Amino acid sequence: MSKKLTKRAEDYSKWYNELVVKADLAENSGVRGMMVIKPYGYAIWEKMQAELDKMFKETGHENAYFPLLIPKSYFSKEASHVDGFAKECAVVTHYRLKTSDDGKEIVVDEKAKLEEELIIRPTSETIIWDSYRKWIQSYRDLPLLINQWANVMRWEMRTRLFLRTAEFLWQEGHTAHETKQEAIAEAKQMQGVYANFAEHFMAMPVIKGYKTESERFAGALDTYTIEALMQDGKALQAGTSHFLGQNFAKAFDVKFTTKEGKQDYVWATSWGVSTRLMGALVMTHSDDQGLVLPPKLAPIQLVIIPIHRNDEQLEMISTKVEEMLVTLRAKGVSVKYDKRTTHKPGWKFAEYELKGVPLRIAIGPRDLENGTVELARRDTLSKQTISQDNIAETITNLLDEIQGNLFNKALNYRDSLITEVDNFDEFKDVLENKGGFVSAHWDGTTETEDKIKNLTKATIRCIALDAKNEEGKCVLTGNKSLKRVLFAKAY
Repeated sequence: MSKKLTKRAEDYSKWYNELVVKADLAENSGVRGMMVIKPYGYAIWEKMQAELDKMFKETGHENAYFPLLIPKSYFSKEASHVDGFAKECAVVTHYRLKTSDDGKEIVVDEKAKLEEELIIRPTSETIIWDSYRKWIQSYRDLPLLINQWANVMRWEMRTRLFLRTAEFLWQEGHTAHETKQEAIAEAKQMQGVYANFAEHFMAMPVIKGYKTESERFAGALDTYTIEALMQDGKALQAGTSHFLGQNFAKAFDVKFTTKEGKQDYVWATSWGVSTRLMGALVMTHSDDQGLVLPPKLAPIQLVIIPIHRNDEQLEMISTKVEEMLVTLRAKGVSVKYDKRTTHKPGWKFAEYELKGVPLRIAIGPRDLENGTVELARRDTLSKQTISQDNIAETITNLLDEIQGNLFNKALNYRDSLITEVDNFDEFKDVLENKGGFVSAHWDGTTETEDKIKNLTKATIRCIALDAKNEEGKCVLTGNKSLKRVLFAKAY
């Protein structure tokens, strides 16, 4: 199969674009800026969804679904929120089509203009808070912990599969609380849930932190983030959780009767991750041969390929493999037996390597005689001959080992690319020649933040939660600073 990829060192962006398409994850659609997620890509997203959904429910959240279309007037109720999304909104103005007078084409029926224009949701705060106004009356109705799995629309002109598309899939949590402290605790808890998922399932190390004022979500008082580092030295925001204060409660008049019998506004959070995580997964682990998937999110954890010259050999091999499949599946291993005769073993090896299947077994007549199989690891590209005895245990142990190996490799890489600098020349040099996170002092002003961004294209990714209090001088202005922040070029 001729699916040679551009090498990462030659053109990282081209490598990524080719890999997403050639590994059958996604492709561009007939609608500009929108993608088709193919079955293999969607299977990975389903695994992500399943694990996250379990975590949400374990922390007391329930799923619901709200309308795709939002009346334009709802957006005007929360000014800072609409400012953040105004340029990305798709607007529905009419509700009917008709055949043109000459009968040659379909046109918009100008008489079917909506009284109020509708916005295709870029995010759902406004429509959800309209419902919460009816649902919340008393402190007994709190906390309200709701999550929605949905698609959203943000009109992007420069798009990349998974990383930035006009329509994408995501989950958005929206919660209401009795006190400020409870809402802040919720926002931090969900940041922790996202970090746990990223590290234990995606095998992707992340830095937990909070955003500067200029980088916060529109309408938020605080935005908590998890930041990952890709193999090209650029950062990627992998998930955010927002403390919204009482802004939305006041905008939509969501009040409750307190235990003391007084009226007060609820305190709110919102939090979300999207199919952008698919792009992060690809870029964290994959190599010049193709995808490398952590076993916990791989749709196929093990593929078995028979090596045979005739139907009789295939039948003998298949009899043995069927026994293996029973024991492997009983141990929870997702295994595929590819006995298609339309493709040669070498083609299959290359195909499953490209698709990032963690383990591959090849078994032929000689293996049947010897009671062995040839086992190949995707993460190290190593091969070994192993016994068929206790194969399920061997495989499950190896899958755990691969999961840990991928995390440790990514962690060592990330840690090697966190560089402390104390002056602006060092700052620029590290960004241009090394990449990664630059740990530097900043004077706390938006003006300085903007200047650094204009001069270097680097933004403050976050102020790490574990950042030490350390007096210093701002890397650009020399003004007083109390702690270091993390800068990087980012997706």
